[in-house]
Amino acid sequence: MHNNYYFLRQLAAALEKTLSGFTLVSCFSQNKDELVLELNNRERSFFIKATLLPDFQCLSFPTAFHRARKNSIDLFPEIILQPVKGIRQFNNERSLALLFGDRHALVFKMHGRQANVLLFDGQQVNALFRNNFPADLDLTLSGLDRSIDWSNQNFVAHQQDLEATYFTFGKPVWEYLIQNKFSEKDLSGRWKLFEQTRQLLEAPSYAVRDLPTSLQLTLFPAQNALRTFSNPIEAISEFFQMHQSRSAFDKEKAGLLAAVRGRIKQTRAFLEKTRRRHDEVTVDQHFQAWADLIMANMHLINVGTESIELDDFNEPGKKIIVKLRKELSPQKNAEALYRKSKNRTIELGTLNETLTRKEKELATMLNQEHEILNAADRSLLHPFAAAFSSQAKEKDRKLTVPYHEHEFAGYRIWVGKNSKSNDELTLHYTYKDDLWLHAKDVAGSHVIIKHQAGKPFPKDVIAHAASLAAYHSKRKNESLCPVAMTPAKYVRKRKGDPAGAVVVAREEVLMVEPWRSKR
Repeated sequence: MHNNYYFLRQLAAALEKTLSGFTLVSCFSQNKDELVLELNNRERSFFIKATLLPDFQCLSFPTAFHRARKNSIDLFPEIILQPVKGIRQFNNERSLALLFGDRHALVFKMHGRQANVLLFDGQQVNALFRNNFPADLDLTLSGLDRSIDWSNQNFVAHQQDLEATYFTFGKPVWEYLIQNKFSEKDLSGRWKLFEQTRQLLEAPSYAVRDLPTSLQLTLFPAQNALRTFSNPIEAISEFFQMHQSRSAFDKEKAGLLAAVRGRIKQTRAFLEKTRRRHDEVTVDQHFQAWADLIMANMHLINVGTESIELDDFNEPGKKIIVKLRKELSPQKNAEALYRKSKNRTIELGTLNETLTRKEKELATMLNQEHEILNAADRSLLHPFAAAFSSQAKEKDRKLTVPYHEHEFAGYRIWVGKNSKSNDELTLHYTYKDDLWLHAKDVAGSHVIIKHQAGKPFPKDVIAHAASLAAYHSKRKNESLCPVAMTPAKYVRKRKGDPAGAVVVAREEVLMVEPWRSKR
């Protein structure tokens, strides 16, 4: 009810007493939705702030206001240094005016989303604060007054359209009447309650209530009020501060909920994808069996064979078709299948660890969502704000590194993002004992296996990194790709070479399948 006619009438009367002897010394705006007036009586300053946001419009009276040095503009120069001659409250209208001199009036029109501040020169509008409401230019000062017939006869005659007839009540007053069973009473009872309500509005009390969706400044006696006041200036100023604090809390809470729910959604999607992969790897455990069959039937397999049908060890009479790489000998085919089987076992272990870790993370995030949702004040949100802020910074840091990180069998493998990133990765993120890999004789990503003290690089880790180097190169669609491998200390860059180009002093070459063909 802070913009209700009855409250503005009380506010106008209080301002009339307060601003006697004051002169307007400054009128400025620091953003399109806020106007600030400073008045002074040579002893102290009195500030009026009009906040005209699309979803919240309110007058307030801060005890002090510090004007910004930048992005501030002076407005309504015609009334600067003019004394306040009085305050005018318009009849049955949600507007009040500060009167200056004989001709000027600064009108605060508190009409919801169409709220505005208008400077009148005589009867005509001279300037607007919000120029996106050009219809306000057609208003006249005397035309702002409106009349209502408060007689019993008029009340009786308009039983079907009472809200439109008594438009000054507004939604909160009609809600008060409904709560007091207005519609359930007979005509006489409704008229009695109607008159009692008007009397309360003529001599109101002021209280701030906490409603489910917002705070409300009410003129009616309120149970469980957050604050009560006797002065309308103090009431609306405190209401404004409480509303701003509540809005900031709601905004922060909504932002944190959106952040944690976004991460919950991502984690659930990751878990679903990882579980599918886990099921695929669990079911697809035939490489060991194929390798055993090849080793047992090497005398039946000729080099160049692409597949062979062999008896199953576990089910007599059943045949298994084993696929072979024709360029490899039977023994080499078996070795390749044993290596694949070992890699699948390692991958399965990694997937199990990942699922366990991510399920714990999901449980933590669901608990965070519950705690944020039930937080009653900003102090309870601070731990989550700090945690999400640090996580965001860590994410940003990871986004700035020049590589994508993979993990295999406990080893970190870094893959350069592009040519420029290849240089940064090899020259600034790599140590001499790291292992450097690159697809032979074609453009591609530099790949680094990070060295672990006292440990040689396992063959399966090297094979996996080489397959990544092959995949992130121009040979990604070939069945086999040669990959150069060398300790990082043997890699250098010559002055003037293009991005990504390096010189390798010594190298070994591996023949591997690009990573994608292994899935």
